[in-house]
Amino acid sequence: MMSAAGPPQGARPLWGERRAAPIGGGHASAAGPPQGARPLWGERRAAPIGGGHLRALRLLFILALACAAGPALIGCAAVAIGAAAGAGTLVALDRRSGGVRASDQAIESKVTKAAAERWNAGAGVHLNVTSYAGKVLLTGEVPTSAIRDEIGKIATSQEFVRSVTNELLVGPDTLIAARTQDSYITSKVTARLIEAKKFDANNVKVVTERRVVYLMGLVSPTEGDAAAEIAAKTSDVARVVKLFEYKS
Repeated sequence: MMSAAGPPQGARPLWGERRAAPIGGGHASAAGPPQGARPLWGERRAAPIGGGHLRALRLLFILALACAAGPALIGCAAVAIGAAAGAGTLVALDRRSGGVRASDQAIESKVTKAAAERWNAGAGVHLNVTSYAGKVLLTGEVPTSAIRDEIGKIATSQEFVRSVTNELLVGPDTLIAARTQDSYITSKVTARLIEAKKFDANNVKVVTERRVVYLMGLVSPTEGDAAAEIAAKTSDVARVVKLFEYKS
């Protein structure tokens, strides 16, 4: 008969035991990994380039199509490359600090919100705002040059903005078919940058408007030239504009 004080010597207890699920052939000790083993926690690991990365690209493309077809076209920048994990600048590999990433997101949000409050959905303003390390790119279409200039001033006035490249076109909104093609071009360029393996493609942000590809990011001059060459040789790309921040 088993003693009330505990199980018989050598027997496995039947109560109050919490057992970790085995990892592979064994399991890690609660006190830490075995001596010489790589820790499984607190480690920043790059997402593998393969099926998962391609699935993320496909998901991004679907989101981009939804943005292109949506009625509220101010602020579609959030669907640009980088909005989906594994498809633009992966946070774990981004050369920007966490504070800079946060300020870039705030810049994009504030400029988009200010424009949406100033011009409603029927005003003919299609605006995309992209910020990388305080360098702001404005793309899309507006009905007048005055509105184009006013949006540029809104962007310039934001905190932490270092420069503004105003590529807004004065004219009618682009058709959904054109925006869909732009989204597809962005996906193709990003995929080719990854497949080339000439540099860390996660440090390059790709934005496409009217088949013009804008490249942003913190790169070396050699990396920037390689990225531009890859983008220029991608089908359907009309022109490539480099807006990189070059690291020393």
